[in-house]
Amino acid sequence: MYLGRVVGRVTSTVKHPALEGHRLLVVQPVTPEGKPTGKQVICTDCTGAGAGELVYCCRGKEASFPFLPAEVPTDNNIVAIVDELQVQR
Repeated sequence: MYLGRVVGRVTSTVKHPALEGHRLLVVQPVTPEGKPTGKQVICTDCTGAGAGELVYCCRGKEASFPFLPAEVPTDNNIVAIVDELQVQR
């Protein structure tokens, strides 16, 4: 799981039928301090996140669990919108 910032969205007229009705967003992984780290990824969204929001993302097989019983083919999913983050270093 990792923190990220929503930086864009994907519009697709042709996609896997199991992805119909699901939003695809571009997420930039960030450190807890908010600094970009790594490459941007495409995530499905089950939370209704919007542009610029700090989100919590899940990778791997577990990314499809919020959509059960549907079997959505996704490796990255936004599972939470972060309201507040406290970092003590």
